[in-house]
Amino acid sequence: MRVLNAAEMREIDRLTTERFGVPGIKLMENAAASVVRAIGERLGPFSGKQVLVFCGKGNNGGDGAAIARLLHNGGARVSVLLIGSVTDTGGDARTNFDKARALAASAPDSFSLSEIQTEAQLNTEAGRLSPAICIDALFGTGLARPAAGLYEAAIDLVNRLRPGIPVVSVDIPSGIPSDSGELIGSAVQADLTVTFTAPKIGNILPPASNLNGELVIASIGSPDELIAASGSRLTFVEPPMIQSWLEASRREPDSNKGDAGKVLVVAGSRGKTGAACLAGEAALRAGAGLVTIATARSAQPVVAARAIPECMTEPLEETSGGCISSEALEYALELSEARDVIAVGPGLGSTEPSTREFVRTLVEGRQRPTVLDADALNALAPWPDGLMGSRSLPLILTPHPGEMARLVAEKSIAEVLRYRLEIAREFATTHRVVLVVKGQRTLIASWDGEIYVNPTGNPGLATGGTGDVLTGIIAGLLAQALHDPLGAAIAAVYLHGLAGDIAAARLGTRAMIASDVIASLGQAFIEAGGSRERLQR
Repeated sequence: MRVLNAAEMREIDRLTTERFGVPGIKLMENAAASVVRAIGERLGPFSGKQVLVFCGKGNNGGDGAAIARLLHNGGARVSVLLIGSVTDTGGDARTNFDKARALAASAPDSFSLSEIQTEAQLNTEAGRLSPAICIDALFGTGLARPAAGLYEAAIDLVNRLRPGIPVVSVDIPSGIPSDSGELIGSAVQADLTVTFTAPKIGNILPPASNLNGELVIASIGSPDELIAASGSRLTFVEPPMIQSWLEASRREPDSNKGDAGKVLVVAGSRGKTGAACLAGEAALRAGAGLVTIATARSAQPVVAARAIPECMTEPLEETSGGCISSEALEYALELSEARDVIAVGPGLGSTEPSTREFVRTLVEGRQRPTVLDADALNALAPWPDGLMGSRSLPLILTPHPGEMARLVAEKSIAEVLRYRLEIAREFATTHRVVLVVKGQRTLIASWDGEIYVNPTGNPGLATGGTGDVLTGIIAGLLAQALHDPLGAAIAAVYLHGLAGDIAAARLGTRAMIASDVIASLGQAFIEAGGSRERLQR
C-alpha cells in the first residue's frame, strides 16, 4: 500500500475531480460516510448518543461538518464546535458548514453549531455537554507548524476528554504533520483514525503514528491508478505482499536440502556464543536447507554444544581475546564458496583490529550475497566509500539507530531517528545496498530509492538476541530466493515481527526473549502464508 505526503494527496484529489469527474463535494461526502461507518463498526451504535465534533476552518473541518450531519441523520445528538466563524470557511467546506448551520436552525434540540472565538467560550460550550464520542476534525494533511492559540487549546481539550470518551480523528490526528513522523507540538491522541485514499506519512511513522489508535484506511472514490502513479516511493507492507512472496519461494515437491539453500553464518566469539547460535537456528527455521556456523576456534566447541544439532560448525583462527582473527580469512572465503549466502556479525566482538580487518577483507572479497549485522557493521563503520552492493552480489545491512549513526559518521542517533526516511534512502541508493533500519516500524530501503515500512513487532522485541534472529531469518529466506534480496528482506522483517507478536500474545512483552521469537516462527509462516504452509494430507 502506497503512503502519501500532503502534496501527493492534493494532486490525487485534483485529478479525481478533473480527470474522472468526481466533484470535491462528493469526495467530502464519501469521506464523511466512511468515518460514520467506521464509528458504527468499531464503537457500536451511536443512535441516541451525544457526539461532540471539533472542526477547523479547512477541508478537514468540512469533513467534520458532514460527519456531524450524517451522525445526526443516524439518530445521534450532535454538537459542532467550529474554531472560528462559518464566514471564515470556503469552497466545499463552506457548503457543508452552511448545511450544518441550517440543520442547527431546524433541529435545535438535537443539533447545534457553535462558532468559537475565545478559549473561555470553548471551555463553556464543551463543559455543558456529556459526550459519548468525540470527533477530531481540526486539522487535516496541510499542517506544517505547531498548533497554536485556540487550536492548541481545542487539541488539549480533546485529550482531556480521553480516556473516558473515545476520540475519532478524521484523516490524521490534529497536530501531527502529515509528511513526517515527528511530533512538532500538541497533538490529539486518538482511539480511532480514519484516513482517506491511502495512509499519510504521519499515520505510519512513529512517534506520530502512535497517536492514531486503530487506523482505518477508507476509499472515497479516487481511482487506484492515481495512487499508483502518485510518485510516492514509500510503501506500507501488507499481508498479501508476504503471502505472495512465500508462495513464489515455496519448495517444490521433489526438492532436496541443497535446493533450499546453504547459509554460512560467521559469528560468535569467546563469551558471545549465544548470538551465533540464535542466528544459525533462525536461518534453519526460516527454511534454509543447510546452515554452517563458523566461529572463533575457542568458541566452536561451545557453539557446537549449544546450537541445535542440525547446525554444522567450523572453527576459525582467533585472536588472543577469542575473536575471529584476520588469519581466518582464507578459510572463511573457502567455506563461503560452498554456500549460497553469508551472514556476518552477531557476537563477533569487533573492537580488536585483527577482527575488523577480517570483516572488511571478507566483505570486500565476498562472492556470495551477504547479510551484515551487529559487530560486522561496527567493524565497517564509517562505511567505506568504495564498498558497494549490486543486484548480482547484494549486500543487506541491518543496523539499529546507533549502528546507523556510526555507519554515516556525521549523524547523531537523534538525527537518525528524526530523519530515518531521508538517511535510509540516501545510504541505500549511494552504496547500492538493501538497508534494514531496525526499530519501531522498521524501514527496508532499496538501492532504487523505494522504502518499505514494516507493520509488525512490539516492545517485547527490545531484548538481547532478537537482532541476531532477524539476521538468521534474512539469510535463510535469501538462500531460498537468491534472485530477490529485497523481497527476502521485506518478508524476513515482517515474519520476524509477526513471530514476536505471536510470542508476546502467549508470554507478554515483558517475559519474551529472542528464542521465543524463533519458537514462534513456524506459526508466523502459517499465519502469513496461509494453509499451503501446512502439510496437506
